[in-house]
Amino acid sequence: MTPNKEERLGNIIDGKFLAEKKREEISQQAGAFLKKYGRQPGLAVVLVGQDPASAIYVRNKKRACEQTGIASFDYHLDETVSQQEILSLIDDLNARAEVDGILVQLPLPSHLVEEEILVRIDPGKDVDGFHPYNLGRLLMGEPTLVPCTPTGIMYMLDEYGVDIDGKDAIIIGRSNIVGKPMAILLMMRHATITICHSHTKDLPERVRSADIVVAATGRPHMVKGDWIKDGAVVIDVGISRTDAGLVGDVEFEEAKKHARLITPVPGGVGPMTITMLLDNTLLAARTHVS
Repeated sequence: MTPNKEERLGNIIDGKFLAEKKREEISQQAGAFLKKYGRQPGLAVVLVGQDPASAIYVRNKKRACEQTGIASFDYHLDETVSQQEILSLIDDLNARAEVDGILVQLPLPSHLVEEEILVRIDPGKDVDGFHPYNLGRLLMGEPTLVPCTPTGIMYMLDEYGVDIDGKDAIIIGRSNIVGKPMAILLMMRHATITICHSHTKDLPERVRSADIVVAATGRPHMVKGDWIKDGAVVIDVGISRTDAGLVGDVEFEEAKKHARLITPVPGGVGPMTITMLLDNTLLAARTHVS
């Protein structure tokens, strides 16, 4: 637990600090892996096209790999690349022993079939945790490689000593990337779960009943501050670029008046997502040499 962070920042969860702490652990473990097996854990990242946000994200991943002693293999493909060319690249990466994790940066250009590409990745190298095999294992309560953002959120809750057992948790958003795996991880820790989405009725009242709120819609300030119950823990996954700068799904300034703990945007969940990607790469590497 990190009580010093709570003392310094009040009720704001310091994702940057937690990410740095976890990356120090990963760096030590990656160094031990290199010493024992004679190679670094390896992460291959495939970027298609020129999307600026994706390019920045990939650069951040490469930098994080360098900081923690993980080998980075980068593939920047032209926007016009064919489906078969990407599938052939993934087949090659699946076969390479020095590649422990494969990540295809999303979103992909519209002419590419995302599902077919993600399913082609060897489940043992699926460090994003999106493959049906890994999602199925998670659903069965036997997780292997778990999606990075939900894993990072669980780490944050644990580091700040949040008691999950028996709590009412609301997740706004039902994606395979955040919403659904987040629900399963919280259920595995004995929380009572409600998943909300665009068809949910009486959303404000549902949020007002929650001990833990996870907002993952990508809609700026969709969750109003006065929806938050006094003493609730608020995890804001969303990030949107607006005229006022980067903002999350939650109306932060008002919500923090009510929340016991709340993540800022930026500087909250985001740094943990890349960090848990590195952790998944290390986990995958260990299974490949065992």
